[in-house]
Amino acid sequence: MKKATITAFGFALFSFFTGLILPEKGRAQAAGDVCLIKNYSFAEGEHLTFNVYYNMSFIWINSGSADFTIQSDAINGCNTYHIIGVGKTANSFEYFYKVKDKYETYIDKETMLPVKFSRDVNEGGLKFNNDVTFDRISSKAVSNKKAYNIPKGTQDVLSAMYFARNVDYDKYKPGDKIPFSMFLDNQVFNLYIKYIGKEEITTKMGTFNAIKIKPLLITGTIFKDGDKMTVWVSDDKNHLPLRVESPILIGSVKIDLMDFENLRNPFSGMISRK
Repeated sequence: MKKATITAFGFALFSFFTGLILPEKGRAQAAGDVCLIKNYSFAEGEHLTFNVYYNMSFIWINSGSADFTIQSDAINGCNTYHIIGVGKTANSFEYFYKVKDKYETYIDKETMLPVKFSRDVNEGGLKFNNDVTFDRISSKAVSNKKAYNIPKGTQDVLSAMYFARNVDYDKYKPGDKIPFSMFLDNQVFNLYIKYIGKEEITTKMGTFNAIKIKPLLITGTIFKDGDKMTVWVSDDKNHLPLRVESPILIGSVKIDLMDFENLRNPFSGMISRK
């Protein structure tokens, strides 16, 4: 499976702080040295639901949905957050392209680093499975029975989303970049999140006080190069993803949070709900 094969659910996962970010050339700082060791934004039981919209000729079409759930599980001797992301195209959109994807990560509750990652992808009849285990002692990621060297704080594509939710954006100024490393498709990418600032935003769900950030996009995907993508997260301790918006090669895509359950903290970022 090529990295450029990104569709409705793939967009929701890969765009939110993660795999569609362009590695910054000439960086002196190793992004993998930035590791978060404390989680304050989420807990087991959380359930988030998103709708994915596609826009062409100024008409927004509901093209799919994505659900993220968090369970508590033990794996390889570690107590973990077992996070599951499941996405599919809407029935009305399956004529154009059918997607049914499942992503899973197991994040060590003590170190907040993934110990295992898997993805089961079925997009337009193309099926792909991948399992990755992380050996933090030897700093290796094992994928398809082959070991790869990784920086000590390396995330996977799904755990990176939850890494980003634990960033304390109040420590940064507009324009600052928060680096991290991610292992994807048997490669390590040194990435960053660019902090833009704070603003009020109204989505399909309601009106919120939000934190605005921008990832840079990888050349060769369906997304336009540069910092065209914008992500808003709630300006509270949950840092819930509220909206992701980006132009693509034809049209544009928008993802909105539609529902939530069992948040760790009060949802104080919400001003009003539709």
